[in-house]
Amino acid sequence: MTAGATAELPEALAAIVEDFTALSQTDRLQLLLEFSQGLPDLPERYTDHPELLEPVPECQSPIFLIAELDDAGGAGPDSVVHLYFSAPAEAPTTRGFAGILHEGLDGLTAAEVLAVPGDVSDRLGLAQAVSPLRLRGMGGMLGRIKRQVREKTAG
Repeated sequence: MTAGATAELPEALAAIVEDFTALSQTDRLQLLLEFSQGLPDLPERYTDHPELLEPVPECQSPIFLIAELDDAGGAGPDSVVHLYFSAPAEAPTTRGFAGILHEGLDGLTAAEVLAVPGDVSDRLGLAQAVSPLRLRGMGGMLGRIKRQVREKTAG
């Protein structure tokens, strides 16, 4: 594992990248599937109102997300970010990427989320196993999360 792969990553996301890069390609795909199975269900407030979630058109499969800020003290850089995703079970790659982002970013502060480099999907070592289009989808998810957090902390 090179230090560059986890540089500038929050602890939870760095640990995920380390887990992926320590495995063979086949085992990386298995780990991605495990992340797809671990993605939490949407809270009822979103299952009843899916229009509140933002689509991610870069993904080949239909995925929707929303970033919420726990802004009890005012929406700012120290607000805690909570992420919610809707991804179909029959799209395990996309759902796995959502699971990685959820586990790696949920509960961080807005400032920490905004500091995450945009190349996280490249650092997982999946380029040989997953199409560039699918990797771009993960980048699209991260980009939307960061935009939503930026907008909500600016308001």
